[in-house]
Amino acid sequence: MIQRSNDPIAAIATAPGKGGIGVVRISGGNLEGIAARLFNVTLKPRHAHYLSFDDAQGQAIDEGIVLYFKAPHSYTGEDVLELQGHGGPAVLRRILQRCLEAGREWGLRHAEPGEFTQRAFLNDRLDLAQAEAVADLIDASSEAAARSAMSSLSGAFSQEVTALNERIIHLRMLVEATLDFPEEEIDFLEKYEARPTLESIITDLQAIRRQARQGMILREGLHVVLAGRPNVGKSSLLNALSGDDIAIVTPIAGTTRDRVIQHIHLDGVPIHIVDTAGLRETTDEVESIGIARTWAEIERADAVIHLQDARAPNDELEDEIARRLPSRAPILKVFNKVDLTVEAINTAPDQTSHSAQTGSKPDADRVPLHSESDANSASSTAHSVESLYISAKTGHNLDALRQRLLDIAGWAPGAQSPWLARERHVLALEAAEDHLAIARSHAEHDDQVLDLFAEELRLAHEELGAITGQFTSDDLLGEIFSSFCIGK
Repeated sequence: MIQRSNDPIAAIATAPGKGGIGVVRISGGNLEGIAARLFNVTLKPRHAHYLSFDDAQGQAIDEGIVLYFKAPHSYTGEDVLELQGHGGPAVLRRILQRCLEAGREWGLRHAEPGEFTQRAFLNDRLDLAQAEAVADLIDASSEAAARSAMSSLSGAFSQEVTALNERIIHLRMLVEATLDFPEEEIDFLEKYEARPTLESIITDLQAIRRQARQGMILREGLHVVLAGRPNVGKSSLLNALSGDDIAIVTPIAGTTRDRVIQHIHLDGVPIHIVDTAGLRETTDEVESIGIARTWAEIERADAVIHLQDARAPNDELEDEIARRLPSRAPILKVFNKVDLTVEAINTAPDQTSHSAQTGSKPDADRVPLHSESDANSASSTAHSVESLYISAKTGHNLDALRQRLLDIAGWAPGAQSPWLARERHVLALEAAEDHLAIARSHAEHDDQVLDLFAEELRLAHEELGAITGQFTSDDLLGEIFSSFCIGK
């Protein structure tokens, strides 16, 4: 549950570990008393003061820069003190402890995770989408994600949503005014061009939703599991995709006993590749544990690469593995080691992405799975799969594999979002679009169901308002801010 406390709070605001500079931040309603207790000078707002940071006995702990921001001109909208000293963990802990001692009289306490940003939201310094962008900017794992997170933080996403909501509010105002004065006998839908206005709103909402989905992909990435029998080249493929010797590769079956995770980026999109233990019957207790973990990892996957040896495809064990793969996740059937067999090479020309083959672009609104039915596979009735022939050793068709992963993620470079988005944003946009579609169906009955038309507009308005925090429960706020680091 979100805290709505007016207590002054303090925390170390820089990352754990050693650094040249470390920051201790204090925020509260009125910090002049605490500042006077800590320092013997009057602090001028928005000016840097070079001071000694002393303990209660007057002994120096450190020295550095003190900045004082007077409310409301601060990150949190409250008075803020920032003490910038040397970035040693022990030094910063002593400075924080001294601040807490000096501020005990005013109820100064240690900040909870995300509480500084939470106060910025509660004090209208940031809306909820901007507040989430703070955490996204900190967590960004690529330049593209960092740029998009900064765009969200600056309010680009919020402005799009707010502008759309204002148009819905205007339409609501007109229809509800008509409901309040039924004696006027106004043909509302005709007089105020409600139908074309609603169509325009729906079209723009769909465009924002497509961008938001791309922003979600850029933020969250794709969780891909390499699955298959031992010695088909899963570890070699992991190393080839990551460009580094992450996993141990030997000709001995069962070398990989536990999962190995590597994070890579394709066109700025994070892809989380998981190498797993080979799937087979075994009496080895340790290997059995690894195989059980493999199946657990497969169940969580966004996509599965079913890796096989191109020299012996679709045998009984491979068919058994294919039957057990979950149908909810896209499956890539990849045949490796084509460099070791002339026959495989003859059947494995360079394969570009599906979009390149067909000249079409993947739909960013869905998770595409461009299927090639395999009549020889016993799993063809259970799974929709696509096949690709590669060599992890020589790099044959690895670019095609990378493109297939981007296709599965739903990534459309030409439609990429200028801002990051989260799953809850996409779900809210989808729900708003559903309500507007129902409103459109009501509009087909002329003015007979204006009250139902107005209700669907209201529900769409609330869904969009939840993105920026206009209509958001305290439980959701608590969940969002608790995921932040302490000091932010």
